[in-house]
Amino acid sequence: MTHGGFRNGETLDARRAALAAARELGLMFVAVIAYFAIRGFTEGAYDDALANAQRVVDLEQLLHIHMEEELQDVILGSHALVTLANWVYIWGHWPFIAAVAAWLVISHPAEYRAIRNAFLVSGSIGLVIFATFPVAPPRLFDPTLVDTVTEHSRAYRVLQPPALVNQYAAMPSFHFGWNVLIGLGIVRCSERRWAKAAGVAAPAAMGLATVLTANHYLLDLAAGAAIALAALYAVELARGRRFAPWEMRAWVRPLERVPADAA
Repeated sequence: MTHGGFRNGETLDARRAALAAARELGLMFVAVIAYFAIRGFTEGAYDDALANAQRVVDLEQLLHIHMEEELQDVILGSHALVTLANWVYIWGHWPFIAAVAAWLVISHPAEYRAIRNAFLVSGSIGLVIFATFPVAPPRLFDPTLVDTVTEHSRAYRVLQPPALVNQYAAMPSFHFGWNVLIGLGIVRCSERRWAKAAGVAAPAAMGLATVLTANHYLLDLAAGAAIALAALYAVELARGRRFAPWEMRAWVRPLERVPADAA
């Protein structure tokens, strides 16, 4: 028997899938709100945040990668480039994550659960770091840098109200680390080359935007990606999947396509 062009069984399956997706996304939304609420309450002392920012800068100088000012100078002369960097920073994070998560939970639920759990594990680690090692972002540490988001955009304060924002949570950068996880989800699950390319380009664009807007140091990006990927690796091990961290093909292979005898 059909109804509206679909068999009853297909309609029921579609409804169940929709309900499961709504439930998962609802739980993730609650977890995100809780994360930001806790992060806001763990805001460290101003003096400690500045001292730790200096430590980050010192390490970058030692590694010859302290180039945040030089990178931002490239875009400050162009209103279009500043706007583009702001848009990527604002709309390329939570709206992008939510859209990809919705696709994953419906089309690739096993992969969604892996990414979701990696978010939760890495976020928990991040909260400990934010509380014990507060770091002021470049825009609050270096007076020569411009806070482009605050000066040229109001949308970010709507997406993330000031009451839920920890000003001294620059290290690690989950703006970058979590976009890396979502990018991996796209690369793993999409069958189209352009989509896989987007899965690589989106985190790269976000990483660049976080520096150009003076919200993160380059070391913040490295720490965020390392913690996010370590969390995903732990999730993979917990699900019975064994591979060496340097095996690149394993990172971009979807969980649900792993043969039972190799899981």
